[in-house]
Amino acid sequence: MGSVISTLRRYVDVGASMLAGIRIKPIVRLVDERGFFSEAMRSDWADFFGDDVVVQINHSFTYPNVIRAWHRHLRGQVDYFLVLSGSIKLCAFDEQTSALTEIVSSGTELQVVRVPGHYWHGFKAVGTEPVMLVYYTTKLYDSVDPDEERRAWNDPTLIPQSINGKQSDLRVGKSWDWNFVPHR
Repeated sequence: MGSVISTLRRYVDVGASMLAGIRIKPIVRLVDERGFFSEAMRSDWADFFGDDVVVQINHSFTYPNVIRAWHRHLRGQVDYFLVLSGSIKLCAFDEQTSALTEIVSSGTELQVVRVPGHYWHGFKAVGTEPVMLVYYTTKLYDSVDPDEERRAWNDPTLIPQSINGKQSDLRVGKSWDWNFVPHR
């Protein structure tokens, strides 16, 4: 049990390949004959959450190939994404450096992805099944004065100069294309 607990408390800090503040925490599934159990959030994950305090949890359902992008939060909100089923391509873009982080997250490999809200971010539901997503936020949503700035999902001015720390990616220097087919 001690090794499970230490695994539950660790997170992936991928360093220079991602934008500062983005972190990924693998979620451990404890499987038995009934199914499985996973801890999706714990307040003692200080190495992952730091000083962030989750104040709202939201659930969304997205059909295959739908793109939910781009938006950002300018009042200090941090978002945490956990895909329960299906798969997404989650991206965050730093307007100051033109660096983009791209993460594929799925319900088969549970992980929580931390995205500081000041980055432009969004996702595309990839694959053939709908996406069930739970996301936690550090600020309450205010429908009267929302902390959300938006730009079109296909904004031609969003041009990454590096993707996951690489300038050699074929998509660098071009308008971001959510529908780019990888591995061709």
